Amino acid sequence: MAAGHSPTPKYALKLTDKTMAIQKEHHYSVKTVWTGAEQGPARDYKSYSRAYRFEIAGKPPLDGSADPAFRGDPARHNPEDLLVASLSACHMLWYLHLCTVKGVTVIAYEDAAEGTMVAEPHNGRFTEVVLHPTVTITPDSDAQVAESLHEPAHAECFVANSVNFPVRCESKIVKAEAPAA
Repeated sequence: MAAGHSPTPKYALKLTDKTMAIQKEHHYSVKTVWTGAEQGPARDYKSYSRAYRFEIAGKPPLDGSADPAFRGDPARHNPEDLLVASLSACHMLWYLHLCTVKGVTVIAYEDAAEGTMVAEPHNGRFTEVVLHPTVTITPDSDAQVAESLHEPAHAECFVANSVNFPVRCESKIVKAEAPAA
């Protein structure tokens, strides 16, 4: 199968406590190429390049490297950045969807998400990610409803449901000023 999102989801039956629901399976394929090999083989920890490229069918390639703390290139995306970005984007997309359903008109959305990872001698792990979205809504939208939709957006986020650490949201809702009469 080519890299990328499967165009036709598969369906499987999933039994719950007292109901039966159809569960869609979505498949994603990514080819990871170690481009650092162009600079020489990986012979010892200090000398090899951490450069790589993600290839996903039908999309532009994405160059990456390890975090600079692990001898990576600070000018390239690293897996830790991409994990935090994925959580932020997934939350935003669910939030925007829920706003459209509940009649909240969003005119701007920015998130300054932050992740915390602890590196131990032989492994590491994320301990939390905190989302800091600032959402600007129209003057006629309800700010309380806008604020309340972050919780169900978090509950629906596929990526947040897939990690084993807390993802918190500290949001700010801003009402745009009404145009002068």
